[in-house]
Amino acid sequence: MRLSKAHNLNLRDGDVIYYPNFLNKNEAEKYFKYLRNNLEWQQDKITVFGKTYDQPRLTAFFGNNSNPYSYSGLTMHPKSFENDLLQLKNLIEKEFKLEFTSCLANLYRDGSDSNGWHADNEKELGINPIIASVSFGEPRVFHFKHKRDKTHRTKLVLTHGSLLLMQGSTQENWLHQLPKTKKQIGERINLTFRIIPQKNRVPSNSVLS
Repeated sequence: MRLSKAHNLNLRDGDVIYYPNFLNKNEAEKYFKYLRNNLEWQQDKITVFGKTYDQPRLTAFFGNNSNPYSYSGLTMHPKSFENDLLQLKNLIEKEFKLEFTSCLANLYRDGSDSNGWHADNEKELGINPIIASVSFGEPRVFHFKHKRDKTHRTKLVLTHGSLLLMQGSTQENWLHQLPKTKKQIGERINLTFRIIPQKNRVPSNSVLS
């Protein structure tokens, strides 16, 4: 069963579950090759604390509706789900009994590509968003720290074919990051499946325990 061997991070004021073997090796290799070779990767500029610079990774954004997604002064408009990406979306939805509307894909080309401290708490995601984050390629260390008690933190290695489920009040109370590393490492692809509800509609985010 794909959801067996789950690891609950037991975060105070949060709810994060890690599935290290959500996809087997062959499945993970198949999806990695498809995503690397077929997505239209782009490097956008973002604005943080009033300064604009090239985002330290490549991205692509997908959705089953026209709802945009905005962060750090950047607004992304979705492309349609298709082929292996749609197949993977359907697989995740079946396992978790959820319906995701959008997916932000990130390509980390080497250890100098990163994602700084942040929370996925944009207004488009609604209250207590559920985010399913799937990793492919090079394993990378992923950090969490509490927003108010900065001494309360943890980290884990996100491996090839793994899935990290963040839900409940996690985004309200925690920050996370994928830091740079000086190690000589290969490419990593991360997909974060999200629920961006239609305007004037409250999302029916059901929490998986």
